[in-house]
Amino acid sequence: MSDVSLDKIDRGILFVLQRDARNVAIAEIAEEVNVSASTVRNRIKALEESEIIQGYFPKIDYERANYPLHVMFVSTAPAEERDELAQSAIECHGVVDVREMLTSMQNIYVEVVAIDTRDLTEITNELSRLGLEIVSSEIITNHYVRPWAKFEFETDEE
Repeated sequence: MSDVSLDKIDRGILFVLQRDARNVAIAEIAEEVNVSASTVRNRIKALEESEIIQGYFPKIDYERANYPLHVMFVSTAPAEERDELAQSAIECHGVVDVREMLTSMQNIYVEVVAIDTRDLTEITNELSRLGLEIVSSEIITNHYVRPWAKFEFETDEE
């Protein structure tokens, strides 16, 4: 648990950044959360330094980029090896995202992008060699995200 306490300005900044961090100006964020641009810059820097903001990543349509196989592997790893296996999996060819699940037998989700079935087979074999037991593989067609509502800026006038 973090000892960082977010106030409504921090939450508002996070909400705006979650909507579209790439295409929003500091001045726009400042106007939306009713503070100066320098306050927003300082708050963002503090949020990054405290590792609440851990990066800014593009959302990529792999199929449009000519990488037609976008797959989620649901796998099982021994609980005591879960963290180590997840960190190893992210280094594998074609892996773009790894999620550790705290509970359940299916405790590591590995998102991969492959060029063709041969490439997908190589990725599958590499993950298996690490020690992951692949339970299922699901083809991803769409992925939707939205800002978490708890971060939405609320004015004092409400």
